Order: sequence, then C-alpha cells, then structure tokens
Amino acid sequence: MPRSSRAKVLWFARLEYRFHAWRERRARARGLRPAVTGFPGYGTEEWVRVLGRVLIAPPIKRTSNGEFASLRGWRSFAAVPVGYAQVTVTIEGVSHEVVADRGGVIDAKLPATLSPGWQTVTMSVEGSEPSETRVFIVGSDVRFGVVSDVDDTVMVTALPRPLLAAWNSFVVDEHARQPVPGMAVMLERLSREHPGTPVIYLSTGAWNVAPTLTRFLRRHLFPAGSFLLTDWGPTHDRWFRSGRDHKEVSLRRIAEEFPNVKWLLVGDDGQHDDAIYTGFAIEHPESVAAVAIRRLLPAEAVLAGGRTVVDDHSAADVPWVTESDGAGLLERLEEVGVISRDR
Repeated sequence: MPRSSRAKVLWFARLEYRFHAWRERRARARGLRPAVTGFPGYGTEEWVRVLGRVLIAPPIKRTSNGEFASLRGWRSFAAVPVGYAQVTVTIEGVSHEVVADRGGVIDAKLPATLSPGWQTVTMSVEGSEPSETRVFIVGSDVRFGVVSDVDDTVMVTALPRPLLAAWNSFVVDEHARQPVPGMAVMLERLSREHPGTPVIYLSTGAWNVAPTLTRFLRRHLFPAGSFLLTDWGPTHDRWFRSGRDHKEVSLRRIAEEFPNVKWLLVGDDGQHDDAIYTGFAIEHPESVAAVAIRRLLPAEAVLAGGRTVVDDHSAADVPWVTESDGAGLLERLEEVGVISRDR
C-alpha cells in the first residue's frame, strides 16, 4: 500500500477511536457505566486465554421466563466500546490487571493452574459487579480437537455477499437464523467420541455478535466451545481487518499453543476456508487430523458469490472430506477413521 494510502487509513482509524471516545463521554454523562462481557476462552493446566469486551450498553430486556428478549442484529453493534479500559481478571482467587485494546476487546494469556474441562473466571472494570465467563482447559493427555468456522458452516448466513451480510448482521432477528442441517449432530458426536475435546469456533464475525452466537449454539444443541472472532473497522495499515489473516494467524497460534493436539478443521467452500486449511495443513501437517468442508448448495453458492474450492489437496497430505451437510460429512469422516462407525 502506498505511503499516502497508509496515512489515510491511519487517520481514519484515529477518527474511529475519537468517535467512540465521544460516544463514551455522552454515555457516561447520561449516568451509564462500563461493564465487561466475557467470551468463552481456552487454556491448558498452566495458563488460560481470557477473552471479553468492555462496553457501555443499556440493559437487555428479559422475557417472563428469564430469557433474553429476541434481538435484531443491529442492537449488537449499538453498544459503546470502551478503549484501553483496565480490567481485573480473577482466577482461583488470584487477581490480574489487564488492559483492553482500543476497541475494548480483552485478549490476555494469564498463568493459572486449573483442572481440565470448563472452569469459571471473573472480570470487572471500574469497580463494577464481577461478571463470570468460562474457559475450557485442555488436559495434557488430550490429542484431538475441533476448529469450526461459523458462517455457512454451522449457521446459514450467505455472508460473503455484502448486502446479505449487512441484512443478516444488522436486521435479522436472532431467532430467525437457521443452523446448517446435521452440523450440530456431527460436532456433538465428535465431542462424545473424543472425551475432553476442545471445540473452537473460529469466525471472521465481529465480537459484537458473540452473545448472539452463544445463544444460537445453545438453542440448536451445538457443543459448547471457545470463540475466536475479530473486530471490525480500520487498523493502522488497512481500511478493514482481513478475515483471512485472522483465521490464518489464529490457526498458527493454536498449533503453537497445543503442539500435541491434532485438529479437525471444519469449514465451507463459500469463503476461503478451503484455501486457508490447505495452506495450514501443508505448513503444519502434524497439527491436522483431517479437513471437513461443507459444500454449499447451488443456490447458496450463488448468494455467497461463488465457490473458492482448491481442487488439489494432495499436497496437504491429510484426510480431506466434503459433503453438503453434517450428516454427509459424518459419513465421510467415518470412512477416513476420524469417527468410529456406529454398530
């Protein structure tokens, strides 16, 4: 990118931060205060990766049975992020001070001694009531894990088409979102067959939608997992964050953090998952158990702007399966030995 263009992007990123700072001042003037929203993280028996975001937002109404009221997508983006907030993270009685980034996102790797499975940590900001979040601790004996894309892999979104992406993200009621047939069953079967399996939902979606995604996965009986989402908006060197870079960097980090785990990589052929997983499998074959690509239906492929299939997977040297739904992928995974056949 030319120097003049980089300067413009940097200027726009500063403008975005100033805009959010102005919104924060207005919100505080109305008596609103920041709170921490935690996202599911992960870790080992020696450390945890804690994820969350500091926001100023009006309380969400609940229904008579205690559930959150149905939300339109735009409400997830209406809260005010609090940049560079100091957050107290407490793990097993030990407190750590961490600082959010300019978008209010908390992403901290902290020392901790925890038992395998889901564990609870708390976070608070500016003396607020501590909020709980969970982290999945991967046992030292675990050798298998799952990394799954979200858009058009577990949730039907047709995300790559810009207008449809805006409609799905900002307008559609969260209860109207539909799961990809069979994917919940497939992922749940993998979790049952491999006890202690970490499940990581890796998406180019914004952190704003994490609460909605949590409720969606729970409502449609997907296995609980950790989230690795991203933040929209300009950076120091580009107008919008690269979703592909986010996925590639996240996969490399996971491989480094869990050198003894082989991952089943689950995605679809409507974005760049096929190419991303091919490159990662070539670069880190020791970290890949298999790749499962959900093949979009013809109508979905049109809405998604076409397919991005990499035809030659031979260089990856790992089992590679593809089908149009979770049931088909489950059968293919049985054929290559990732899942045992039902008797």
